[in-house]
Amino acid sequence: MNLKKNKKTIENSELATVKQLFPENTGELLVEEMYKFIELEHLYESAIREVKTKLEILDSEFRTKYSYNPIHHIEDRLKSPQSIFEKLHRKGKAFSVESAKKNLYDIAGVRVICNYIDDIYTVADLLTAQDDVKLVKRKDYISFPKTNGYRSLHLVIQTPVYLSDNKEEVYVEVQIRTIAMDFWASLEHELKYKADTNVSSELADRLKACAETIAATDAEMQEIYKTLKELN
Repeated sequence: MNLKKNKKTIENSELATVKQLFPENTGELLVEEMYKFIELEHLYESAIREVKTKLEILDSEFRTKYSYNPIHHIEDRLKSPQSIFEKLHRKGKAFSVESAKKNLYDIAGVRVICNYIDDIYTVADLLTAQDDVKLVKRKDYISFPKTNGYRSLHLVIQTPVYLSDNKEEVYVEVQIRTIAMDFWASLEHELKYKADTNVSSELADRLKACAETIAATDAEMQEIYKTLKELN
């Protein structure tokens, strides 16, 4: 490892955040732990690639066997060091790489966008059935939507990442939703971000009504697809 190169990648803002949130961490030990967070990014990026490859293989197999792709597209994101530090602080956990690996399930995230509702559960079942994938947590916000109307299937899985000298089991959060669910969630997030404040109860009701309309459309499109499939 080129230690000097890694030193340059540590942002002053990140150091300032850590010193503010974890004042008990100072001096060389703090800097050394920051180096470890740089290496952590590579570990979680590798986990994302592992999960995306699994999903792409499943989708490709469906295309070969059934002339159909259940996955419309796949997105991914890696939580920034700043966000990791802030979440550790909110959860009352220690500032360390080991603490982050143990206590945070969403450092690595993969979002799977499917065509239909049934595809969501098909993809989830096939992914978690693989021998080297361990299902840690499952939250079904499709069967039980959030109060604001949000719908998606959330999985926390562990997947192995093989490094040069060891194997690590890494948490990855996988969100699986339809195109319509993703459309609503993206716009709802954008609207709240732009408002930069709590959305009024009237607007919240309107957003929830939109979610209900989109859910009904999702269900109807699923039925239309099934009918057409039966005719063929």
